[in-house]
Amino acid sequence: MSTESTTATELPVLDDDPFGTAILTDPYDFHQRLRDAGPVVFLPRYEVYAMGRHEHVHASLVDWETFVSSRGAGLTDFQKEKPWRPPSLLLESDPPDHTAVRTVMGSVISPRTVRGLRTQFQAEADALVDALIERETIDAVTDLAEVYPLKVFPDAVGLPADGRHNLIPYGALAFNAFGPHNALLESAMESAAAVQEWIWSSCQREALTDSGFGADIWAAADRGEVSQEQAPLLVRSLLSAGVDTTVYGIANTMYALAQNPAEWELLHREPNLAKFAFDEALRCESPVQTFFRTSSRSKTVGGYDIPADAKVLLFLGSANRDPRKWGESADEYRITRSGGGHVAFGMGVHQCVGQPIARLEAEIVLGALARKVKRIELVDPPTPRLNNTLKGWAAIPLRLIAR
Repeated sequence: MSTESTTATELPVLDDDPFGTAILTDPYDFHQRLRDAGPVVFLPRYEVYAMGRHEHVHASLVDWETFVSSRGAGLTDFQKEKPWRPPSLLLESDPPDHTAVRTVMGSVISPRTVRGLRTQFQAEADALVDALIERETIDAVTDLAEVYPLKVFPDAVGLPADGRHNLIPYGALAFNAFGPHNALLESAMESAAAVQEWIWSSCQREALTDSGFGADIWAAADRGEVSQEQAPLLVRSLLSAGVDTTVYGIANTMYALAQNPAEWELLHREPNLAKFAFDEALRCESPVQTFFRTSSRSKTVGGYDIPADAKVLLFLGSANRDPRKWGESADEYRITRSGGGHVAFGMGVHQCVGQPIARLEAEIVLGALARKVKRIELVDPPTPRLNNTLKGWAAIPLRLIAR
């Protein structure tokens, strides 16, 4: 393809609806057509520019000065429309504003604090796995992927015990809101008032325990590292991003392992591969499929012009299966693959600050399961859970065979 600049009207055009039921359920054929069409494609249904190749998605995530987050990580342009909630200080801001809060969160979720969680996380995982083995037939979503993160992560934050069930519908709302105002978003908003009220009240100092990530954020506010007004917004960022992506990631890993019995057999023999099993599922079955950016200035990408003030849709899930990066086996799940470079947690200054906790949770609970369960089998076909941003399952019926 020529590297000379072309006009926007000469861009490859795809008429697909990436937020329609068919693509949200199974996006991979569309992803291939998106990558094959070119480095940049125009989607007239939403008047957005799109990228699906790893090289260009990665470069755009890193280039925060051109592809900004402060105008919204969703379809809505905050410069033109009012956000549905106060913007996230982490996900929907750019340096220098982003730098101060990112620094605080990096100290709160430090390697030392994450290491300190291992013993308690392990105890909870062992107890849960033992109970699931007794049942034999389980739902890998509602009995495992939701139960474990909804226990250990809110404990680590210091959330009250009552009302934690609100975290799942709130996450569904937050991630659906990155897409268009469609039926998925309307459904998520039906119970939004009560859910948001619980979330906001739980982010306040008096609702949190005296120790935990929440208390650490408020302590940073007391030291003047962030403002008192910013503290509850930072706690909220943990609640909207620290649960759903982990739930989806663990469930997607279980689905991938159930679909690939040889990979489970390998994991059972070598449970220390659990962190790699999770990482490969992040790549192959990416929980976060898309994020938007807004172009602050015109930019030529792969020979095509993206004008200033345009919404740009980055397909993380497509980039993570790009054969240009991962070879001809890009669509295959292999836990021994060297998966470094995937963009499931983003990249650059906006890379997910909570990913060390998600990785720890997954490593521990998947490792506990792999040590004690010889084989897993799908009992019935899984049920998809549709979301404008996330890809995952509402139910994965499994049989656990321990002997």
